[in-house]
Amino acid sequence: MGLILEGIKKAFWLLVTGDPEVLRITFLSLQVSGIATLISLVIGLSTGVAIALSRFPGKRIVVSLINTGMGLPPVVVGLFVTIFLWRNGPFGFLEVLYTPTAMIIAQAVIATPIVMGITLAAIQQLPKKLRLQILALGATRLQMFWILVREARLPLLAAVMAGFGGVISEVGASIMVGGNIKGYSRVLTTATVMETSRGNFDVAIALGVILLLLAYFINLVLTHVQQRERPR
Repeated sequence: MGLILEGIKKAFWLLVTGDPEVLRITFLSLQVSGIATLISLVIGLSTGVAIALSRFPGKRIVVSLINTGMGLPPVVVGLFVTIFLWRNGPFGFLEVLYTPTAMIIAQAVIATPIVMGITLAAIQQLPKKLRLQILALGATRLQMFWILVREARLPLLAAVMAGFGGVISEVGASIMVGGNIKGYSRVLTTATVMETSRGNFDVAIALGVILLLLAYFINLVLTHVQQRERPR
């Protein structure tokens, strides 16, 4: 218990004093996970809505694959992203391995199925005739898409929180594709693992507390928006 209290005090001290390294790591964590979540929203929302509204052979198989992707092991994602970005890999010419860009790619791969799966379920729960009613009123397909998204906005905000939560806490893929390079690709999760392996448990606990606080405040904002939009 004393070690945990020491870690909490250490976290408070690092935040109050504005430790440059901790602030750099925190901002990079927010930047990488934020961009990855935005990418997953663009791909996941559009694809999820498209699949939910479409009828085609093998749809159940596609939906099953999406649901399976929601539980993708981060280390497996890290492995394949590393292979693709390796110097001899298909995208090795981009030379982005062991950079924040590679971390964004890996985290976007992790978050996209989460957002896509929740979006798919949210749209499928809407009344089946709603789409036809919207089109009958003269709306374009783009307008129909926007109206459906607005109707399912509460679970879709949950998709945003789930996607962000899945990547801000991810560590395996980030280490594999980012390299945990000090001052360049080190984020809160990878720094926590490193300090733990060194036996610096007070610093590791401090970083863990900062990570939890960061995730909490981001989700607090999103929850405020979600609950404010709740139907009366």
